[in-house]
Amino acid sequence: MEILRYSAFTDRSDGGNPAGVVLDAQGLDDTEMLRIAEEVGFSETAFVTAAETPDHTHRVRYFSPRAEVDFCGHATVATAVALAERGTPGALAFGTNAGRVDVLTEADGHGLRATLTSVPASSEPVAPQHLASALQALGWSKDDLDSAFPAHVAFGGNHHLMLAAASRERLAGLDYDFEALEALSRDQSWTTVHLFHRQTDTLFHARDPFPLGGVVEDPATGAAAAAFGGYLRTIGWGSVGTPITVLQGYDMGRPSRLTVATDATDPRVRVSGQAVVLT
Repeated sequence: MEILRYSAFTDRSDGGNPAGVVLDAQGLDDTEMLRIAEEVGFSETAFVTAAETPDHTHRVRYFSPRAEVDFCGHATVATAVALAERGTPGALAFGTNAGRVDVLTEADGHGLRATLTSVPASSEPVAPQHLASALQALGWSKDDLDSAFPAHVAFGGNHHLMLAAASRERLAGLDYDFEALEALSRDQSWTTVHLFHRQTDTLFHARDPFPLGGVVEDPATGAAAAAFGGYLRTIGWGSVGTPITVLQGYDMGRPSRLTVATDATDPRVRVSGQAVVLT
């Protein structure tokens, strides 16, 4: 069994979000996959546990160092690029705990790019008491929020709390109560808290605390980006069909770029980015 290491949503090994990838995980049980994820130490490791079935070309499971995660975007991108490098770019379908996720890999002149199409995305306002608890854990007040973007819980394979920072400075000054946010995330089944700031109508900065997975912050979060696309569509922000760019990881020194696109006739969300082998 070979454990591959990639960084997703970047074209450089010192950027993006690292992910472990095991392409031959058949025969591994849950305990073994969790142990490997702990040893790898990245926010997630993807395990290809079965080959082609009538519904998908690969069965994929994702583990953080603490627990299994139903869906992980950056590990999906990393796995798709790893498979393309060992075969040919093209269309794949991953069977995940969240449902079928279609992935297209293609060469873009700077390496391989993967575009995942999420399960159907949705979004709804967060309960006021849960918003208050999240703000307390973050050390934010309601004045730190951008009123143009109501606080929601959005789904794109996992649930994520969506909070808009009124300023780039507020987003950059992230310093939160890990234990409090972990407890709240566990109670509400939030995989991450997706904090974002609008620079332009099509360019956003984001940070994703991931205490549920034992990670202070993710430098690139494809699952949250998918949920974010569904959230923007739900609140009527921007023009459906116009891609947006999410810049993440810059405050961590691991710059990442995610492209998010929606379609008025499709409840799913497309998230794309490159992935490279970690050196």
